[in-house]
Amino acid sequence: MGITWRHRAVPAALLALLVATGCESGTPDAGPQPDARPRATAAPSASPAVARVCAGPAAGPAKAPAGAVTVDPGVVGDLAAKTEDSPPHTTFWLRPGRHRLDPGEYDQVLPKEGNTYLGAPGAVLDGARTNHYAFGGTARDVTIRYLTVQGFTAPQDEGVVNHDMADGWVIEHATIQHNSGAGLMAGARQQVRASCLRGNGQYGMNAYKTGDSVKGLVVEGNEITGNNTDDWERKQPGCGCTGGIKFWAVDGADIRGNWVHDNRGTGLWADNNNNDFLFEDNVLEANDGAALMYETSYNAVIRNNTIRRNNWVEGRAAAKDGDDFPYATVYVSEAGGEPRIPARTDRIEIYGNVLEDNWSGITLWENADRFCNSPANTSTGYCTLLVKDTKRCARPGIATAPLYADCRWKTQRVDIHGNRFVLDKSVLDCTVLCDRMAVLSNEGTSPDWSPYKGDRVAQAITLRQDNRWHDNVYVGPWTFVAHDAGRTLGSGQWQGTPYGQDAGSTFRTQEGG
Repeated sequence: MGITWRHRAVPAALLALLVATGCESGTPDAGPQPDARPRATAAPSASPAVARVCAGPAAGPAKAPAGAVTVDPGVVGDLAAKTEDSPPHTTFWLRPGRHRLDPGEYDQVLPKEGNTYLGAPGAVLDGARTNHYAFGGTARDVTIRYLTVQGFTAPQDEGVVNHDMADGWVIEHATIQHNSGAGLMAGARQQVRASCLRGNGQYGMNAYKTGDSVKGLVVEGNEITGNNTDDWERKQPGCGCTGGIKFWAVDGADIRGNWVHDNRGTGLWADNNNNDFLFEDNVLEANDGAALMYETSYNAVIRNNTIRRNNWVEGRAAAKDGDDFPYATVYVSEAGGEPRIPARTDRIEIYGNVLEDNWSGITLWENADRFCNSPANTSTGYCTLLVKDTKRCARPGIATAPLYADCRWKTQRVDIHGNRFVLDKSVLDCTVLCDRMAVLSNEGTSPDWSPYKGDRVAQAITLRQDNRWHDNVYVGPWTFVAHDAGRTLGSGQWQGTPYGQDAGSTFRTQEGG
């Protein structure tokens, strides 16, 4: 699961900051809180409907519903045992208190098809830093509501709830916190609603399923905060394995109405052959890295989101390290619209969003050396959705149509309009490198048989792949980068020949506002 900002190690300044201020995963009130991070201590005033789920979780039923099996917190292993002894489609009601599983690291609850698990007020399923997983198995259509799940020790890239990625699970009004690994895994048709995904060691949710078969995912009205407490990018620099939620090869996802804030790393990250995404009405703020990354993926709508104070930690560290790459708050990397792949849109549409006081704005990037069968493709063994057999992407065929186009993930057909971009450098305490919009590539250099050497990709992404900014509002001293990282433009140059960007847009260059 590769990160492709620039394939660089985390700067020493950032490492020192994170090590000095990091927190231990699994501590009940723990969370990554670097001093340089803009804190989101209250719901944003501009978004009164923000999902403040963690501060006031909904209470479950105080009495067992008719026909439900009651689970006793005073009996270790009661939940798993009663699940095993009951038929499918049973409802379980967990009494108030701290519920424990048997002490083996692989002891867990194995639901049967259609089971429902309801937590009473104060019901907690606690792994006590002993059990790896809370709920596993392959049973479909399991529901978990009003339950707190904490203290489990899932390994890297694995999850605590729905560990085996079963289909059709519904997680609602749950609190999944202070676990190692991911709080949740995902299966097809999974729904995660009105839940608190907080302070987990790697991800709030790892939306990946063996066989790349997650379809129809819904993530709505959740608070996703303080995840990646174990700081995996420090442990494995460049792993691309951190953030609030990571999506991998998901076909069809609605991500709406969530409050994604104060995560170490990226807030929401779709990486590798995702398609048909809707990001709508979310509040994304104060994440250390980008608010949203859409990488080597296809066809998405990003609309009506409030995005503010993101990327301060990672952007500032890169600038201090002398890196002039335009690290962005919304980062589209080798991802674009593709009419040949069915989805609700054949573009990446970014509109109606408010971006305020982030470290830079939107970057459209394409790595000229990253394509199927290339050493620079960090999604090892994967090819584009247009070429199933990676081995086809080799010479001589890759140098001619259709493989020349279809063997690379292209940043194309990105339509950025109707957004408001506000920047006050005094809020960021920034003088340079925090004020950029960008569309660019690097110089193609490798491998020696690559047909994309030189500035071919830079010319294409900048001028020929239908990437358009238009009808936006800019407030503050914005600059623009085109073709390569060394080419910085003013608004007039950006709008003029040959770039022709931001037709119909307005620019108010005074600070802030």
